[in-house]
Amino acid sequence: MRVVLFASLRELAGASSLDLELAPSTVGSLIDHLGRAYGPEFVRIARLGSVVIDGDTVRANRMLQPDDEVVILPPVSGG
Repeated sequence: MRVVLFASLRELAGASSLDLELAPSTVGSLIDHLGRAYGPEFVRIARLGSVVIDGDTVRANRMLQPDDEVVILPPVSGG
């Protein structure tokens, strides 16, 4: 599974994408898994943002497949 990160999430992880061999079962468990590696601030930002798979915004309970590309976007602020 490939996870693509942007902005503050990319900074926290130190990478723009991550390849995971053992995929968590849901989007929520993926965020929790990444939070164990990159800290509680990563989880906070990821849960406030959006997760996109195959062009569709998905919820935390969405089941994941090993070949998914998961894009995690932090919340967007405007001005």
